[in-house]
Amino acid sequence: MQPLDPTDPRIEAIRRFNRFYTQRIGVLRDGLYGSGYSLAEVRVLYELAHANRPTTATELIRALRLDAGYLSRILRRFETMGLIRSTRSTDDARQRKLSLTAAGRKVLAPLERASRDEIAALLAPLSPAAQRGVVQAMTTIESLLAESPTAKQVAAEPCVLRAHRPGDIGWIVARHGALYAQEYGWDAAFEALVADIAAKFLKRFDPSRERCWIAERDGENVGSIFLVSRSPTVAQLRLLLVEPSARGLGIGRRLIDECIAFARSVGYRKIMLWTNGGLDAARHLYEAAGFALKCEERHHSFGKDLIGQTFELKL
Repeated sequence: MQPLDPTDPRIEAIRRFNRFYTQRIGVLRDGLYGSGYSLAEVRVLYELAHANRPTTATELIRALRLDAGYLSRILRRFETMGLIRSTRSTDDARQRKLSLTAAGRKVLAPLERASRDEIAALLAPLSPAAQRGVVQAMTTIESLLAESPTAKQVAAEPCVLRAHRPGDIGWIVARHGALYAQEYGWDAAFEALVADIAAKFLKRFDPSRERCWIAERDGENVGSIFLVSRSPTVAQLRLLLVEPSARGLGIGRRLIDECIAFARSVGYRKIMLWTNGGLDAARHLYEAAGFALKCEERHHSFGKDLIGQTFELKL
């Protein structure tokens, strides 16, 4: 492919957008969100917090494209402050595994909340349609410039994750009832259970510690997931659903990742979920995200003999 001429107006258009957007989201400030931490430092904390396992400096360099010397200085500072722990890898004695400490998560949590609040304020003046347009445009930019073929596939089928709105909860109940009857032969008792879970969520909803996300594609709901509080330290993942027309696009994985990220940001120590044997696609997603099976029990529900399964993820 022929490289662009440096004077090509498309180059200046992208540079202009970069200047506009970095100013709007405040990355030029001295200390992100008044924290005393640079953007690069906060990104390192974020990557360590959202990795499903301890990671290495080499993996951080690859993920963030940071200079090795610069990253080394950041990691030394964080280790001195007690924000990260470093242990020798059992697989390769030359590598050290890095993970956040409780102090590190305590530093990151208010920064993640501030970031979410800032983006929410950025979108608030826009109509719902305009908000969807902004997010879809960003998804397209990210995907087209990414190296992953999977990301390019998602660009062709953009999906937006958003908070629930009036009418969404009724859709969740109806689609669970219809799909589980169609795909597994479950009776109306399952739809009644989903309706009860959804009603309790609306009545007791604590937005500071709970969420319902809707996956939306081309203006249509195609998926959902809930994270609800079980205790001050334990959250529960509930009602994961992806429409058949949207399966295979990574939407289920994105919904689960969003739950995990939010749970960590508000201070939960563990996420649990209850499901049933035979739901193999969902189980694969849970295990890929790091959930481990803790117990099983036989029961007769929804007109079927089932095996209930409890999974847990330590954060």
